[in-house]
Amino acid sequence: MLKIKLFTFNPFQENTYLIYDQHGAAAIIDPGCYETDEQEELRSFILEQNLSPQLLLNTHCHIDHVLGNAWVKHTFDIPLLIHDKDIAVLNSVKVYAPNYGFHRYEPTEPDGYLSTDQDIKIGDQTLQVRYVPGHAPGHVVFYHQESGICLAGDTLFRQSIGRTDLPGGNHDLLLEKIKSELFSLPDETVIYPGHGPETTIGFEKIHNPFVGKNARL
Repeated sequence: MLKIKLFTFNPFQENTYLIYDQHGAAAIIDPGCYETDEQEELRSFILEQNLSPQLLLNTHCHIDHVLGNAWVKHTFDIPLLIHDKDIAVLNSVKVYAPNYGFHRYEPTEPDGYLSTDQDIKIGDQTLQVRYVPGHAPGHVVFYHQESGICLAGDTLFRQSIGRTDLPGGNHDLLLEKIKSELFSLPDETVIYPGHGPETTIGFEKIHNPFVGKNARL
């Protein structure tokens, strides 16, 4: 089984996730830690739990999800993996970060790329990569079947979905992919989103106003 620890960082109130197995093997997903106190909060938990980070994963590369990429890579000496269709999204952050007040943002390059239906090992646990574009062109989610959890980034929220008005967004595609890639998961699957509280697939099938059974046309 995988354990999961949520941190909420930066002014965007972005959810950063740390997942780890019973032996302490860990992965850091979407590190939004920018300020020193945020970085120390993440580092302290890892040290206190005697965890060994192995991978840095981005569901997608919008600014709020990558502010801590460089710090995590340097601190824990682990590789960054993204989907190759989000390379331009990642590279653009250094251009517009100062406009949001992030003058100390440090860009970094990916060390490898995620592919559709790829399996990723975290210790002796396996994460399945699912490709869910629409919010960002290279957006992926990470599904762990045994634990019944899906780290969904900015695809599906509690009674909402990711915005699609940013460059590379596609509203119809996002709706299509949520239905095919997320709603095909068991109803009891817990969705851990990039912002806000967790939800379940079964709840969203009924109550989500964009993709639920009573979705607005």
